[in-house]
Amino acid sequence: MKARRDRYDVVVVGGGHNALIAAAYLGRAGLSVCVLERADQLGGAAVSGRVFAGVDARLSRYSYLVSLLPDRIVADLGLRLSLASRPVASFTPVRRDGRVDLGLLVERQAGPATAESFRTLTGSGREYAAWCDFYADAACLAEVVAPTLLDPLPTADELRRRVGGARWERLVASPLGVTLEDTFEDDTVRGVVLTDALIGTFASAHDPSLRQNRCFLYHLIGNGTGEWRVPVGGMGAVTAELERAARVAGAELVTGAEVVRIDADGRDAEVAYVTDGGGGDEWRVTGRFALAGAAPAVLERLRGRAGGSAPEGAQVKINMVLDRLPRLRSGHEPRVAFAGTFHIDEGYAALESAHAVASAGRLPDPLPSEVYCHTLTDPSILGPELAVHGVHTLTLFGLQTPARLFAADHDGSVLDEAVRRHVAGLDAYLAEPLAGCLARDADGRPCLEAVGPRDLESTLAMPGGHIFHGDLSWPWVEDDDGDRWGVSTDVANLLVCGSGARRGGGVSGIGGHNAAVAVLERSR
Repeated sequence: MKARRDRYDVVVVGGGHNALIAAAYLGRAGLSVCVLERADQLGGAAVSGRVFAGVDARLSRYSYLVSLLPDRIVADLGLRLSLASRPVASFTPVRRDGRVDLGLLVERQAGPATAESFRTLTGSGREYAAWCDFYADAACLAEVVAPTLLDPLPTADELRRRVGGARWERLVASPLGVTLEDTFEDDTVRGVVLTDALIGTFASAHDPSLRQNRCFLYHLIGNGTGEWRVPVGGMGAVTAELERAARVAGAELVTGAEVVRIDADGRDAEVAYVTDGGGGDEWRVTGRFALAGAAPAVLERLRGRAGGSAPEGAQVKINMVLDRLPRLRSGHEPRVAFAGTFHIDEGYAALESAHAVASAGRLPDPLPSEVYCHTLTDPSILGPELAVHGVHTLTLFGLQTPARLFAADHDGSVLDEAVRRHVAGLDAYLAEPLAGCLARDADGRPCLEAVGPRDLESTLAMPGGHIFHGDLSWPWVEDDDGDRWGVSTDVANLLVCGSGARRGGGVSGIGGHNAAVAVLERSR
């Protein structure tokens, strides 16, 4: 509840996964570190919890898959993590001509089943050949960019030369919608690709800001492969290992400490915080450096700076526990269809239509979403009795639902309607209603929890419910501006170490690593 000392080498504001990684690196380098976290647990969005009364299932409530965490960080810190591969990358049920007996299966390692699925859906081998060529280009881009994420920022010209001008134009410079329309003919195939550009990002495929391209890039470069893996034991197991690494390195980790003010002048930094949920005394701790794991918009407020537009998140998340996986109208095996990412109403035209409707201030109908089943890959998050009885968890992640739609949702009715539409969207592809498959908690209530942008802001201090703390940035610079690591502010000893860093976003630890390296460079 209170730091043991008044002064440290480094004070870290926020106790998310990036903050813990920064603390571990700095502690191992011999610096004294204090981490201040307002919640009663560490990890930020990278946590697990028993969400439903009397149900022994540890759900990854917010973040749920890992791709961007570099193997180098895992090795450097000696993290004992198990990240499991999924056999299926995605499955998309398709409704055409009034029928819902079609589906596009994409294996993690694409083989004959994937090729046949493309052929059955599209009528020829053309789309699959185009898919292979497109993702071969994406793999080349990932192989070039991924190794630079823990090094000083490269320039765009440097990477363009290494990637190749034509490939750069297709994946970086042109709006992704242009590339998809030039590359693919099938609406479903275009949509499956586009979904990775819209996770947590409200955008059209043709958005001139290219925020969709930046989001797509981060979804395909993790460790040079872009594979999204399942954290065995749930996301809380990742945080537990990071906490262990930080403590072993000597960092002091303080929970229940809400930071209310940060002052830094380039030589010293003072951080004021309160305890007991804001009802306790105000304390101060100083350091040579302060690192902010909080979102940039929160950091500005803590520095007493008013104004500036807040970021806007764009997702609804629904956590569920099911007595059994539901059967599909298409007849596909549920254990295969739900083993990867299950796409719902995420065709290209549907995604674009949903963006247009939401931009006009209305909740789209249908609502595009995707579902993921943790327990098909890792049943260890279930208590023994649940595992024996075939219980599964499902996580639904809704797209194209910007925070503006929920701004006045004081009674929760808009979120309730979003849940209803998401469930209806999934039910359209099921041979039995989802409601009949949901488990019940100790009080007899269905095991379904919905989280919207307002919840993310109030619970995790994510302005606008933006899971990346703001729109993602390119992981390079146009010209060398002196910010070698993408973590600088206007004050030399105040650095950003969270998802709001230039190469932040997702459960990656990259912002934490790069802020720690920047501190060590400036300490020499």
